Amino acid sequence: MGTSRSSTAALAGQTESPSDISDGALQDLIQGALAAVKAESYQTAAELAIKALNIDERNGHAWYLLGLAREKIGDPKSAIAAYEAALTLMPAQLDIATDIGRLNFQLGQMAPAASFFVRVHAAHPGVGSANNLACALRELHEFDEAIEILRPAIQAHPGSALLWNTLGTVLDHRGDPAGALTFFEEALRLDPGHVKARCNLGGARLALGDAAGSLADCDAAMALTTSPAELAFMRLARSTILFCQGRVGEGWDDYEARIDPYLADGTQFLLDRPPWDLTSDITGKSLLLFGEQGLGDSVSFAGIVPDLLHELGPDGRLTIAVEPRLITLFQRAFPSTAIVALSGFKHNSRFVRTLPNIDPSTFDLWTPMASPHRRYRRALADYPNPPRILVADPDRVAHWRDVLAALPGLKVGLAWKSLNLDGVRSKYFPTFETIGPVLQTPGVTFVNLQYGDCDAELEAAHDLFGVDIWRPPGIDLKDDLEEVAALSCAMDVVLGPANATTSIAASCGAPLWMIIPPAAWPCHGTDRYVCYPRSRGFVAAGYGQWDEVIYRVATALTEEVKLTPR
Repeated sequence: MGTSRSSTAALAGQTESPSDISDGALQDLIQGALAAVKAESYQTAAELAIKALNIDERNGHAWYLLGLAREKIGDPKSAIAAYEAALTLMPAQLDIATDIGRLNFQLGQMAPAASFFVRVHAAHPGVGSANNLACALRELHEFDEAIEILRPAIQAHPGSALLWNTLGTVLDHRGDPAGALTFFEEALRLDPGHVKARCNLGGARLALGDAAGSLADCDAAMALTTSPAELAFMRLARSTILFCQGRVGEGWDDYEARIDPYLADGTQFLLDRPPWDLTSDITGKSLLLFGEQGLGDSVSFAGIVPDLLHELGPDGRLTIAVEPRLITLFQRAFPSTAIVALSGFKHNSRFVRTLPNIDPSTFDLWTPMASPHRRYRRALADYPNPPRILVADPDRVAHWRDVLAALPGLKVGLAWKSLNLDGVRSKYFPTFETIGPVLQTPGVTFVNLQYGDCDAELEAAHDLFGVDIWRPPGIDLKDDLEEVAALSCAMDVVLGPANATTSIAASCGAPLWMIIPPAAWPCHGTDRYVCYPRSRGFVAAGYGQWDEVIYRVATALTEEVKLTPR
């Protein structure tokens, strides 16, 4: 995360303060709640704090202790509400404001986190407050503002490894791993045991093409900590490095960290049945395959289904749980398999997957969709080369081919972003303005495949580049995935970065040209996404170096226009 904790400081401030309470019963309850917190009996502390508030609902000490107890129990939203009540009643206790900001940060609520960190930093500028505010600004993509906070703090505290490390993360998020590497190295010079700086240095090395150095840093960072949460995070990072080295089997082994219960933003699957250990024989069993966190993940991992069907055999039964939007695409691809709807929600910072209205006793075993890759995809040679994984509706494909036939030139379906560009993810996608040379390719009609709000970009295409991107009528490009799949398969080319649309297009066998950032783990050290063998990859040489890769795409598209008969 990167932000600094202050609950300990705030708790220390509560040790003497209850003595100013005249009501003896109220004071006893607050002292009892305080003692319960110190004894780590958090449920008892919460109950005592609530009893105190029943006597005096305007007692800030009781609200604070309730917030602290709720946080420790694992209910950050209730904790925030209690902390806010405490801060209203005790506005001078800015350590509580830090706690509110910290919990909002953990929940991904960066704007309110920043607002509380601003308040603390303005009153008491220091290493911790500067670090917290800079981290929040970084996640809001306010990189220059974050640097302006860190610069005077580092000048005042040049020996703070924490601040040098955070400055490195700001540059890394902005897409400057070379600059970030310098600051991570300085943090480690000041504190050779700084776990996060060592791990971050490995990430910067990977972005710069030094996978071997990256792995060494990651392993060194893991040797510096015993924290289960940090180890889970770094094991997942290690899987990325191994994949980029082409060490596929080892990569899938470490990729299991994505479902580690200690991973702060990991995925949890709620099913009261034993998980498949991937080593036991499943012939004749009833197996549930759970879709993964993202829609694109479920689509890309679906290539494992034929392997499972083969091992289950004719007496076995496979059930696949996916998002409702994907059900018909999966049914058409795997007609002998039961396809059911999973339900997903976010609890605190974790993604949770469940199966509503389904009797779990009907399954012998279950597994997340990516996990069987550990068994069946130990090397690049283990990836099959099917023309498609999912199947678009052939009648709708024919319909869209007829519609597109009325448009001139090469038909290129275009996507350019993900709806989730929080934090570091933004550096994986070129800006819309960057793709101008592609849009100006003669002999091409571009078709909008970008879901979400993209009116500003479509207007920019006209105003900046003189190009009108055709909008397919009557399609919800976010939710009507059957039509998205059919329309994609009717294109001459589908072009864009990795997002839900390009994943669906590639899985259905559409001719995908994917724009790929450096060190993309699904490439497994190649120049394309190996789960989509019929796709074509255009890999950027470095983060932020989109101009060169866009030029290559534009050149290839010009050649495609010449080669495609009209």
